[in-house]
Amino acid sequence: MTDQFNNQNGYGQPGQPIPPAQGYQQPGYQHSYTQPVVDAQNPRKTSSGRTFGTAFAGAALACVIAFGGFTVYQNVTGTPSGGNVTLGASTNTEIQAQSTDDTLPEAVAQKCLPSVAAIDVYTAQASTDMFGRSTSSSGTLTESSLGSGVVLSEDGYIITNNHVVAGADALKVTVGGEEYDADVVGTDESSDIAVIKLRNANGLTPVEIGDSDNLTIGEWVMSIGSPFGLEQSVATGIVSATSRSQIMSNSESSGSDGYGYGYGGSSSQSSGYTIYPNMIQTDAAINPGNSGGALVDSNGKLIGINTLITSYSGNYSGVGFAIPVNYAVNIAQQIIEGKTPTHAQLGVSLSTVNSQNAKRYGLKVDSGAYISAVNSGSGAAEAGLEEGDIVTKFDGSSVSSASDLMLDVRSKNPGDKVTLEVNRNGETKQIEVTLGSDESSQSAATQQNSSSSSSEMLNRLLNNSGSSSKNDAA
Repeated sequence: MTDQFNNQNGYGQPGQPIPPAQGYQQPGYQHSYTQPVVDAQNPRKTSSGRTFGTAFAGAALACVIAFGGFTVYQNVTGTPSGGNVTLGASTNTEIQAQSTDDTLPEAVAQKCLPSVAAIDVYTAQASTDMFGRSTSSSGTLTESSLGSGVVLSEDGYIITNNHVVAGADALKVTVGGEEYDADVVGTDESSDIAVIKLRNANGLTPVEIGDSDNLTIGEWVMSIGSPFGLEQSVATGIVSATSRSQIMSNSESSGSDGYGYGYGGSSSQSSGYTIYPNMIQTDAAINPGNSGGALVDSNGKLIGINTLITSYSGNYSGVGFAIPVNYAVNIAQQIIEGKTPTHAQLGVSLSTVNSQNAKRYGLKVDSGAYISAVNSGSGAAEAGLEEGDIVTKFDGSSVSSASDLMLDVRSKNPGDKVTLEVNRNGETKQIEVTLGSDESSQSAATQQNSSSSSSEMLNRLLNNSGSSSKNDAA
């Protein structure tokens, strides 16, 4: 059963992932620079002169996330996306250390640090009139946030979180002690994954890619990134849990985080949701600025992309979450190939069954996902699912809500076969369904304007239905 992070605690607030806290104030001055120009004679610039005073501008762990937003790299640079890029290191090396407490952290850090980047995000400053209304852009780019990224190829493809680069007008990326200009290749806002490409990069050190499907609770891990702008920082811990899943809406993370990082309220964000299936929970420190950075195992292999925290202060409190690498790199590969990222789709509209509405409507079970509509031609329709069915199990795991079923579906791939246990008029049935793809609905979501409602966007993303009368879709 997936964990919805709704456990109550002594503070009386839901224990769900939240953006960083609102206590620290950013220094009252900012970096600014004009639009970068690539120097053909000297494309890379060292960063030895960087200062930390105003680099504490990390957008980091907020969920500024929504739908659509697939920006193709060739639209920016005139260069086609890389269709034959090999992601990750071409060779694998095993780390030999005498003990975890002795040399293992040193060995893993030495191996992985060259593959983790610091991403500085710059946005154009808007001019305002005497009434405070935005009038035009001044043309000055100001550093507005900072996050992390992981090198996937020698020529500069880097994976990060969508919420790190959302709304960026320019990117400066530091990797291996060198600074590069970069462009956004593409994003998948519903998964919070983005890929950027460094300009004129070569000879970088791609990370070795591990396997996130076979993690062991308690195994050693290291988080790497730029917490509070402190580049090349590492922290160690363990895998605290696996299969932690969460659905986040923009309304849960709108506003400003008090750092001046602006994790919400961006005009570049559309209304909607981001779905995080099967995240890795860790107690390795994750702080503002770590978003998009690496979670690696004891062999220095990438197993996750650091993304969220649960905290009452907004900073590290021992509970952080990473997107599993198998899922994240699959999305990144689609982006690099110039495709619109796709996800598994059941093809139904859903409502949550609870004890109150079960009693009111005379339902035979008091928890589950009620199918309120079945899309023609979908995997659900072909398998014989019907309106009124209540899904109570997904591949043997209990389903207590519509969100549970949505997360379970998203954790699979298009074409996977799954077994649903459904209650139909009091009779329990086992139904095998071949999941479809949301490719057509994803393409439609990309073309939505930001005025569409959250429910409309959710239906289009997961169900290809324009109706806003349904609660959820999968």
